[in-house]
Amino acid sequence: MFFGREREIKALRADISRAGLDTLAGRKAPRARVLLIAGRPGSGRTALAERLVRDLERGYRDGVLRARLTEPGGDAVPVERVARGLLADLGIAAPAGADEDDVSALLRDTLQDRRALLLLDDAADAEQVDALLPDNPDCLVVAVAHGPLTGIPDVRPCTVGGLDVKAAVELLETYAGSVRITVDPQAAETLTELCAGQPAALVLAGGWLAARPTASVADLAKRLRAVPDDGGPAALRPLARAFRLAYEALPAPGARALRLLALAPLGAADPQTLSALAGCSVSTAASLLDGFVALGFVREAPHGRYEVPGCLMPFLRERLAAEDRPAETQLARARMLERTVRLLQSCRAVTEPEGSPARRRLGGLPRALRFPRREDAADWLDRREATLLACARLAVADGELDTLARRLIAALVRALAAHRGTEAAAPELYGLHGLVLDVAERRGLHRERAAALLNLADLDAATGRTRDALARYRAALDAGRLANDPYATGRAMESVGGAYQELGDWQRAADWYGRALAQRLARDEREDQARLYGRLGAVHTYAGRYGEALRDWRAAAAGYRRLGDVAGHARALSEAARVQEYAGRPDDSLRTCEEAVEWARRAGDVRLHAALRLRLADTLDRLGDPAAARLHRAAAERLLEPGPAGQGSGPSVPPTYEIRSGSQKN
Repeated sequence: MFFGREREIKALRADISRAGLDTLAGRKAPRARVLLIAGRPGSGRTALAERLVRDLERGYRDGVLRARLTEPGGDAVPVERVARGLLADLGIAAPAGADEDDVSALLRDTLQDRRALLLLDDAADAEQVDALLPDNPDCLVVAVAHGPLTGIPDVRPCTVGGLDVKAAVELLETYAGSVRITVDPQAAETLTELCAGQPAALVLAGGWLAARPTASVADLAKRLRAVPDDGGPAALRPLARAFRLAYEALPAPGARALRLLALAPLGAADPQTLSALAGCSVSTAASLLDGFVALGFVREAPHGRYEVPGCLMPFLRERLAAEDRPAETQLARARMLERTVRLLQSCRAVTEPEGSPARRRLGGLPRALRFPRREDAADWLDRREATLLACARLAVADGELDTLARRLIAALVRALAAHRGTEAAAPELYGLHGLVLDVAERRGLHRERAAALLNLADLDAATGRTRDALARYRAALDAGRLANDPYATGRAMESVGGAYQELGDWQRAADWYGRALAQRLARDEREDQARLYGRLGAVHTYAGRYGEALRDWRAAAAGYRRLGDVAGHARALSEAARVQEYAGRPDDSLRTCEEAVEWARRAGDVRLHAALRLRLADTLDRLGDPAAARLHRAAAERLLEPGPAGQGSGPSVPPTYEIRSGSQKN
């Protein structure tokens, strides 16, 4: 619903066409124009911004991008998180772990050639908005803030106060009906004055009237006038009085449920959330939420969700602190977190095969906690992602529910990985692993700290921040030693070697691989031994130490053969053949490569078999036997042909070993 504001809309439209300072100086504007709507929460500033955006959006071919810059609790949203959200709306994934400058720069680059309209709601300060401004005058930014954005040039704030009397009465009429307003128009005007024309206060007053069909407008005005001031700022008193009158008229269970909504992440709730907070059934929670909508305490949002207006959140928090014991509040928060964990477990379980233990456990859950299909679970996860991530952040920040927080984060990580894959979910996983690290450091949990550092380092390495990854792998090694965790220490040592290998420091890479191998040998972990022999062989090859490389690759081949891994054995032999070729032993290379081809054939790995045939063909070319080389190339082409003859869809070659057909060293 939107009423009045014709003057403000006219002024904002005029501001768009106004010549800016750069234009007056004869320069092209370097950045997007900013329209600022300034006003207190509850003044209808966001509604005005949304109406303006709806009127203007047809002129922007790349659509509207929306972001909220302040959380309901009053904390500013980090620019990095806002920029990631805007990029996601544009279909672009920012690299996991990238900092604020990198992500905001990527956003500006993305908007450089677009014509988009940005709505930045509830900006905390000018720095937030400035970091998100597109370097493109074809874009337009509509910002909503409490006051002026000092520091951003050429911005004229459109200050929003109360509605005019006519618009305020129209808003009341939508709740109370036209009869009561027509019967006593003077009382209606008095009521709008008591509410200072503030839409949020008028909505609460209208909700009170709607719930009492026999009450008159004059009666409400009398009651509102009798509500004592709470001593807060004068500009907030009309809304505070309206909230107090409406809140104190609620029955005790409803009032308790309402103030518990102050615990809802991002001020967003659904029947499941309120059911857990209040300890009632889901159907009762749904009825309560619908009642709160009618009374003006919450508003409906898409996909069966409800939102608490940000202007009411301070009142709910104040009531919660005054009327509920801390232990009761903490219990309600714990119930909400536990419900969220169970929903996430159900979300992941639906991806498991029929008849699996996870699916059997899913069948034992209440119907309200089950997802009938994988698609329904994925849709729920996508729509609730922001709330779920906020829930994890709040659980960690609480500091008293760390066990639940860790369970929640683990369940969310597994659900994201199951539905999207770890690569697609990497940005979200990076933040979640950071939360686990916070809890582990606070509680002195060395094993969890090592795991979190390893996960963060893996994501750093995957996005090219190898030195950051190296520092984290070393910290993970220290944590693993403190925890006496051989898996974490071995994994960390191998990863340190991998980081040095990526940096081209072959000596250090070989040293760390050697340390990791010594631990695997001591623990008789044969599969890991074979892999590490291969990694040592690779770095020795890069360093030109062909004798050591050949010894390691042969050890790897022997290890895979003992394990019964025929394909691994073939790959290791192929790498040994490459080393022999580099060492100037072409005849030995040919024999080893032929042996590798035979083992690949036995493994039934079509792609590997074809790759080794091509390697063998290259070797034969260099030995002066082009006829034999052509035969092997033809055989490789037949293997890669689709259909029964070629069966060219075998398992992919693991990235640990690279099958190269040329003789050039990397």
